[in-house]
Amino acid sequence: MNISCKLFGTLALSLAGAAPALAADRTVHLPIQPAIEAAQAAGKIDGSVKFYLAGTGPQGKVLEAGVVTNRKTNAFAKKDEEACLWVAQSAVIALHEAAKQAGANAVTNIVSYYRKNEYRSTTDYECHAGAVVAGVALRGDLATVK
Repeated sequence: MNISCKLFGTLALSLAGAAPALAADRTVHLPIQPAIEAAQAAGKIDGSVKFYLAGTGPQGKVLEAGVVTNRKTNAFAKKDEEACLWVAQSAVIALHEAAKQAGANAVTNIVSYYRKNEYRSTTDYECHAGAVVAGVALRGDLATVK
């Protein structure tokens, strides 16, 4: 066997071993309020739609139940918290737009719904951060509340 075949084999094994490290998926729980505030400060949402995590807020008339948004963002060379805040803003913006289109003034009963696994908290959302991509999925009900 010549040197180039040995080198190729060694390189292939090294890359195969490194792939799981690059695809690391860390679960991060962070408060949702900073994402809502950042989206509003950036002018991406206008404050006309309120957001209530499951177990908080008023009950209203549900116009559309179980609306899901699943967002991803580039996490390369970013701290988990930074990438997660960015992608959570994107998820909040998507829920805001869906609520406005449905004529709702609130998104209630919000839970994290990453890979269809529900995570409930009265303050936090769940983010999955890897070396290259971070993702947040939220599910909530579009409602009118007083």
